Amino acid sequence: MTSPGSMLAALRFRDFRLLWFGLLVSNLGTWMQFTAMGFFVARMAGTPHQAAFDLGIVGAARAVPVLLFSPLAGVVADRLPRRRVLFVTNVIMATAALLLAMLASAHRLEMLGLALLSAMSSSAMAFDSPTRQSWVPLLVDREYVGNAVGLNSVAFNAPAVVGPALAGLLIVWIGVAGAFYFNAAATLAVVAAVMLMRPSPPSARYREPTLRAMRQGIAFLVHHPALRWIMLAQLVTALLARPYSQLVAALAVNVLHAGARGLGWAVSAIGLGGFGGALVTAYFAQRERRSKLWLQSGLLMSLGVLGLAFVPGLAIALPVLFFAGVGTLASLGVTNTLIQTLSPDDVRGRALSIYTMIAIGVVPLGALIDGAIASAIGLRATFALAGVACTALFLAIWLFRPAVRGV
Repeated sequence: MTSPGSMLAALRFRDFRLLWFGLLVSNLGTWMQFTAMGFFVARMAGTPHQAAFDLGIVGAARAVPVLLFSPLAGVVADRLPRRRVLFVTNVIMATAALLLAMLASAHRLEMLGLALLSAMSSSAMAFDSPTRQSWVPLLVDREYVGNAVGLNSVAFNAPAVVGPALAGLLIVWIGVAGAFYFNAAATLAVVAAVMLMRPSPPSARYREPTLRAMRQGIAFLVHHPALRWIMLAQLVTALLARPYSQLVAALAVNVLHAGARGLGWAVSAIGLGGFGGALVTAYFAQRERRSKLWLQSGLLMSLGVLGLAFVPGLAIALPVLFFAGVGTLASLGVTNTLIQTLSPDDVRGRALSIYTMIAIGVVPLGALIDGAIASAIGLRATFALAGVACTALFLAIWLFRPAVRGV
């Protein structure tokens, strides 16, 4: 049994523990598939500019469904039984991974199929994320919410330490299909977990029209004195800074000429940093003023992206990617925690759906924008522009918006 002050305190709750271990297994496959897809696209493209643009296309295919469905997904998260929603979404994501694997095994996988199956998986993720995250405050006591959010980030990023490197080895040994097959099987871990969990009733008591319910979630964030600025920072960094993780394949393969194994190490460095950022959230989100953690993590992410503009080789790129990963996941974690704790129960799912729309949907769209910019001015110049702009934004919000400093 964990003590109340432990970094693993939220795991004392049975249903959260089931969901957490399911996510831990599932996300190992997610990171392997992410790495395999990046390598496949970069290898097919051949040149750094074309690789950056093609990765942006795949990113856009993931972005559009999230942008379209996230407002509706927030209503679903508040209104429908969460266990049933998570069962359906994870079966869909496992099916998409299996189809990717079968096409790759048959040497029939092309950009169109990759984009369409990415869109299929992303559509399911649009409903999965706000449903799962809005369930967390109901699975643990309120004082453990920050710890639970951090542990959820750990479940996503701990597999990133080994998943990309393992994917790199599988690509060398048997091809990209191996990573896709692994992900299809690993995703079923969440399906098994939710089947063992107790059902939870929907949070929303009133069934207002769907469009009005969507508008209420948006209005809550827009009018909140602190969250509106925090979400603005999330939006801008999603468009400019955070796409570095999706363009790292172009950096590693086409700029630094590191190959499949080098790409695996590069993505692992991001994942290891993310794991560290998740631990930061799990430990400090309940102990420090969260606004300070929000500023520090945002600056670390922005300066890390700026640093990528100047790395001469993989050996220097790996620690830079690590620190960028720490900042990125700590920033996401503290933002998630603030939404969880500052949102009323009956609107939390809708507020988190906007967070999901930015975190999952806007980032791939940002990859398309950054990829297009990089095709014109180069990848290094794009990283420099993004890093400077986001650093300035975090400092401006901190200095001129006192409501943010008080949360």
